[in-house]
Amino acid sequence: VIPKKESFKYLGAVIQGSGDIDDDVTHRVGAAWMKWRLASGVLCDKKIPPKLKGKFYRVVVRPAMLYGAECWPVKNTHVHKMHVAEMRMLRWMCGHTRSDKIRNEVIREKVGVASVVDKLREARLRWFGHVKRRSADAPVRRCEVMVVEGTRRGRGRPKKYWEEVIRQDLAMLHITEDMTLDRKEWRLRIKVEG
Repeated sequence: VIPKKESFKYLGAVIQGSGDIDDDVTHRVGAAWMKWRLASGVLCDKKIPPKLKGKFYRVVVRPAMLYGAECWPVKNTHVHKMHVAEMRMLRWMCGHTRSDKIRNEVIREKVGVASVVDKLREARLRWFGHVKRRSADAPVRRCEVMVVEGTRRGRGRPKKYWEEVIRQDLAMLHITEDMTLDRKEWRLRIKVEG
């Protein structure tokens, strides 16, 4: 007998029966903190220049936080949770606390790290471009048009879904779906430095 579970871990991602990503986001933030603790000897060393610490952070800690995030239908609460965790790490790297009242932008400039929000959007749009360039009969494209029958919509606002988040990203950057066909141009449009 296989017991029924509300959530399980598969390939590093936490999959919930309800379709939410709350546990996955929490798990990713925790994974980033674990990498942070392993690297804290380097990241908290006062002798190492802040730009080098920022580069180390971008290579070691941030990928752990953003692993699998390109497919998340993120809400503002998820984005905020990741942003808060990142800023705590960056402040700690610089040897500051919130009571020092130094603005987030100043901290980011000091270490040369772009916002996790922007990097999350870049990852989503990179994956979106990859999917759109596939042929129409590819399995990943067939999943796009799949319709689940026999379900009734509950009360309240429908669950946020990935395409809705992508539409918001496209509108924010003033780009369109057909731009994905030119891979070089697409990468230039969505790239975030840092």
